[in-house]
Amino acid sequence: MRRAERTDTGTDELAELQRTLQVELDPELLLLALTHRSFAYENGGIPTNERLEFLGDSILGQAVTFRLFTDHPELDEGELAKRRASLVSSAALAEVARTIGLGPYIRLGRGETLTGGADKPSILADTVEAIIGAVYLDRGGEVATDFVLRLVTPLMKDPERFGAAMDPKTSLQEIAARRSAPAPVYVVTESGPDHNKHFVATVSVGDLVSASGEGSSKKQAEMAAALEAWTLLSDR
Repeated sequence: MRRAERTDTGTDELAELQRTLQVELDPELLLLALTHRSFAYENGGIPTNERLEFLGDSILGQAVTFRLFTDHPELDEGELAKRRASLVSSAALAEVARTIGLGPYIRLGRGETLTGGADKPSILADTVEAIIGAVYLDRGGEVATDFVLRLVTPLMKDPERFGAAMDPKTSLQEIAARRSAPAPVYVVTESGPDHNKHFVATVSVGDLVSASGEGSSKKQAEMAAALEAWTLLSDR
């Protein structure tokens, strides 16, 4: 059973999370990996998990790349790249986070907590990457690689995932049709200066599902939203 969201994480919760992750980490480092910038801002500007996220992203990509290269000698560079993109996408990492029940452990500011930040794909994905970075720093590269593969191997075994990641808007439309639902409807907002635009897309499939995605272009945001919606519908 999922517990209620909270904005801080205590010693007992950290121990519980470590058992779920199946890896023992320095509690302070794990706590840092769980600290979203919104929490840091509301608590005197304490350090956030963003540097760990940067590191974890690299470790994640390396581990997934090597596994795909080793397991699939029949695939060319382009196909390997597409599969890697699918497995390290925000939607895939958010799915991993939900599977292990990570959301309630994330330290969020009040505003993010009230708007459901503990289930936002971008926040979930970033936190998974930060934890990977923490595992690398505390336990080394071999343990970190094993940790990554334990998280993503279930996704690798789902062949439908790769088709969806390569063309998420078509895949979402197809799954909506199979469920006799209306065609997906996209709404996109943009912010930021002309040289650095940021787009947020929301896609709705009737009353079945609503999901959001972000990107540096309208197309990228819509594809991220479509992949998240496809993932949610596929899990039901």
